[in-house]
Amino acid sequence: MSDIIRAALVQTTWTGDKESMIKAHEEYARQAAAQGAKVICFQELFYGPYFCQVQDAQYYSYAESIPGPTTERFQALARELGMVMVLPMYEQEQPGVLYNTAAVVDADGSYLGKYRKTHIPQVKGFWEKFYFRPGNLGYPVFDTAVGRVGVYICYDRHFPEGWRALGLNGAQLVFNPSATSRGLSSYLWKLEQPASAVANEYFIGAINRVGIEDLGDDDFYGTSYFVDPEGRFVGEPADAHQPELVVRDLDLGLLAEVRDRWAFYRDRRPDAYGPLTQA
Repeated sequence: MSDIIRAALVQTTWTGDKESMIKAHEEYARQAAAQGAKVICFQELFYGPYFCQVQDAQYYSYAESIPGPTTERFQALARELGMVMVLPMYEQEQPGVLYNTAAVVDADGSYLGKYRKTHIPQVKGFWEKFYFRPGNLGYPVFDTAVGRVGVYICYDRHFPEGWRALGLNGAQLVFNPSATSRGLSSYLWKLEQPASAVANEYFIGAINRVGIEDLGDDDFYGTSYFVDPEGRFVGEPADAHQPELVVRDLDLGLLAEVRDRWAFYRDRRPDAYGPLTQA
């Protein structure tokens, strides 16, 4: 069995309504499958605008159960294409209980579970505490047809603890679907994920939407990419302004080589970290 998996990311612009966004992503998945991709991840809140630029209860209507209608629709597509899918969506667990969530679907169409965004910002242009509760499912890693896959969502990436938890839970590939705007933190985009890939010795797929939506002045700058456990980009990052399907070959055989060379997990000192967990 080959250690190389072909993986895909989608960055795109808001089309104006949920159904057309879903159809656009179905087409992206088909295009990825035609190029041989076996796993794909969409951008944060993939079927909607990034409504967190405003605080308006009308956008609660984008939330749905997970699993639910959109999950089931992509389960059927995953089964048809033989592709693992990571689906970042707005989840309603019950009325008034809402999360920023990613569902994970295996290549046979089976629903494997979900990750709920753990760290929730509340600053201008990113009013997320108005819409989401903090995640409460920990840092699951899913056994998929392409290997062990984890998810971390957007603002989470600034917190090293979750990256490490995913590695300790056995992740080989972690996706970070995002809605990240040009500005003070844009230079961190190509710094944090490569550093986290090195520190935790796995591949990362970083996804960011593109364009300016009519809800605010956030300028989403794309540049989605894969990075390997040596901190190197796998191919070039995507365009900074245009929608793009990114398809890359990831050599999972590199994981064993890197973990043998840089024994970060072996040389951890959890006995020395206790004070870090105290409030």
